[in-house]
Amino acid sequence: MYNKQMLLQQISDLGISGSETLLIHSSMKSTGAVENGADTVLDAFIDYLKNGLLIFPTHTWAQMNNDYTVFNPQEEPSCVGILTNLFLKRPGVCRSWHPTHSVAAVGRDAESFVSGEEKWNTPCPRQGCWGKLYDRKGKILFIGCGLHTNTIIHGVEEWNNIPRRLSEQYQPLKILTPNGNLLNCPVKRHESPYGDVSKNYSKLETPLLHGGIAHKGYIGDALSTLCDVKRMVDMTSSFLGRNPDLFADSTPVPAEWYM
Repeated sequence: MYNKQMLLQQISDLGISGSETLLIHSSMKSTGAVENGADTVLDAFIDYLKNGLLIFPTHTWAQMNNDYTVFNPQEEPSCVGILTNLFLKRPGVCRSWHPTHSVAAVGRDAESFVSGEEKWNTPCPRQGCWGKLYDRKGKILFIGCGLHTNTIIHGVEEWNNIPRRLSEQYQPLKILTPNGNLLNCPVKRHESPYGDVSKNYSKLETPLLHGGIAHKGYIGDALSTLCDVKRMVDMTSSFLGRNPDLFADSTPVPAEWYM
């Protein structure tokens, strides 16, 4: 069974400094047995990143629809795992107001990092948190989950104006603000004739590892991947310049593009 000190050592072994901006995608069940469970995992990361900024996605795309249209940032549960929902309850955690793709953060500049997402009308706007993660030269850690969960790649496709990735129509969603007002926030949704293109984002793993942009380690029993955001985004943009429909299927990225 893993304890907090063991997890802290694994975080260090991954090469995380503790002062960077780190976003975590996670599968808690992959970590194996941890003393006091998911709360200990959060304790370890919050303590380790006390001089940095720790972020978790707190998405709600699974439940927001044409009938369920009001997003309450203070109450709405996340649809992406136990760690994200427990993180939302931690003292000092701030959540963005994006009605389908919110994130939550604690640490350095957390409030300013999550602010302003209600101003935009796409899932991963360049001016929003995913773009800020790129600007801050942050890192993304995938704990026990593959790169098919790599939300920022939706953003890369959006920022590169890849066609057939967003709905034509806006979904008429609203945000319930802390003072009780309803804020109109119509948002386009991810939509493609190829289905869920994110299942093909895993094809990035080989180029990222080859280029030293990503490397692997463990959190508990969970084989985990740490990625440099700026270099990953820049590489992916260069690939999309060669083939805008790169993620339409699972065909591997041609080796000559990154060798």
